[in-house]
Amino acid sequence: MFNSLARCVWLSSLGGLFVTLSACGSVDGASNRLVSVVTPYKMDIVQGNFVSREQAAALKEGMSRTQVRDILGTPLLTSIFHADRWDYVFTFKRQGLESQARRVTVFFKDDVLAKVQADALPTEAEFVASLDSGRKASKVPVLEMSEDSLKATAVAKPIETKPLPPLPASYPPLEAATR
Repeated sequence: MFNSLARCVWLSSLGGLFVTLSACGSVDGASNRLVSVVTPYKMDIVQGNFVSREQAAALKEGMSRTQVRDILGTPLLTSIFHADRWDYVFTFKRQGLESQARRVTVFFKDDVLAKVQADALPTEAEFVASLDSGRKASKVPVLEMSEDSLKATAVAKPIETKPLPPLPASYPPLEAATR
């Protein structure tokens, strides 16, 4: 009797092991099928300095470094080995689309603009349109307040403010003097 009970427990354990192992195989296959259908969200990655066609057209030979910086912004890359060269690099990565990379290089001679090398640049309108491409257009809701809401949020009288006291002519030292 003990022998048959032990055999029964051993066979049911063995059967449970087979069921568990076969379940792992089917769950693995199902999870692989599920992963192939569902893709995770990957956010758009925008890096660097975007330079538009209009900004590049505004650059003229003979401009100072300050004028170029005012138009293009601070360069992404400056090198101590190439002090007369500024690089503006821009990359845009979006899920399901090929990455975009653009480069504008500005060369100076005696601190004035000598030459500009640039990839094909989009206009500002084209760039903004590319940021919105691929997204579902939804109806923009009308934003209106009722007369009652306007009256409820209206301020009866403006808040009175006091002028700030004048700043002191000199400030105390930040650190105590040591003697």
